[in-house]
Amino acid sequence: MAGIEFLKGHGTQNDFVLLPDSDASLELTERRVAALCDRQQGLGADGVLRVVRSEALGLESKGEWFMDYRNADGSIAEMCGNGVRVFARYLVEAGLETGPEFVVGTRAGDRPVRVRPDASGELAVTVHMGPVAVTGTSVAVVDGRQVSGVAVDVGNPHLVSVLDDDVSALDLTRAPRYDAEVFPQGVNLEFVNVLGPDALRMRVHERGVGETRACGTGTVAAVAATLHLRGDDSGEATVDVPGGRVAVTVRQGASTLTGPAVFVAKGELDAAWWNALD
Repeated sequence: MAGIEFLKGHGTQNDFVLLPDSDASLELTERRVAALCDRQQGLGADGVLRVVRSEALGLESKGEWFMDYRNADGSIAEMCGNGVRVFARYLVEAGLETGPEFVVGTRAGDRPVRVRPDASGELAVTVHMGPVAVTGTSVAVVDGRQVSGVAVDVGNPHLVSVLDDDVSALDLTRAPRYDAEVFPQGVNLEFVNVLGPDALRMRVHERGVGETRACGTGTVAAVAATLHLRGDDSGEATVDVPGGRVAVTVRQGASTLTGPAVFVAKGELDAAWWNALD
């Protein structure tokens, strides 16, 4: 068996292994995904993006290509905003989409994207993230203290806690606790400082992964939650995460996320290693 093609990329240092697999021939088990994402025994990543035709999975989508996204522990996830940007850039550079605008299928629904240079000339990708819904409130326990949060649905679940003290000082090496009755499928936990009326700082602990240097849907959730707390349902903000900066807009029934997408490596996975993980 020939080696398995892969690429390694990131969006604001939220990193992914991308697997081109147009006809869905790869058996993408939890064990294989977890091994790929392991930073000692594999390539290391926050998740895996499989590039597959929507029809190969029997899915109805306006997009020819479907982003089959898996968390680092191998679990299936609905959506990843940083991942969509990396995915979209790959489609353009591989000649699978002519761009600059097209649709990517995801488990959270179709996501229109636009790939273009930004004001500095660097390539940026804007993702239409769909509607954002504030669904209630809950609490998290981080660093031994309980903090309140706003529950937000961005196609996947989030709990956003706005803090007065600097989120950079939080210890996220241990998973914060949350109410499993409110979030039976797990939840992404965002901790946010408001830097100004249109600027936030955020750290995130993602379900199935741990702390990551960015989370695209999390930045959208953070902006939606802070708007909600001040009585608004529309607005825009930059969000600084450990891996960089993105721009988010939230409107009634719609949202967008704009940021970079970078590739750093490509090659082939060893077929014997892959097969040993079945």
